[in-house]
Amino acid sequence: MADPLKITFELELADNPPLYQDLAQFPKGSRRVNRLRTLAHAGLIAQLAAPSTVTEKAPALAPAVDMCIKEASLELFGPASED
Repeated sequence: MADPLKITFELELADNPPLYQDLAQFPKGSRRVNRLRTLAHAGLIAQLAAPSTVTEKAPALAPAVDMCIKEASLELFGPASED
């Protein structure tokens, strides 16, 4: 079994207001961590989504919308900026 990853995550309102506000609504601790985990997983799925994954239950997004989601996910979960 792989060792668990431990991450220290600091976020200021100015860094990403929508993400900050979403996470701030949860008390610190496991609820906030689980919300961040959910958002990270959704971002990863959006990046990995391919037209071949389309099913009758989940129709394809328009290519422009799909690309927009991928770009937003990359920006949100990409490498940290160095100031």
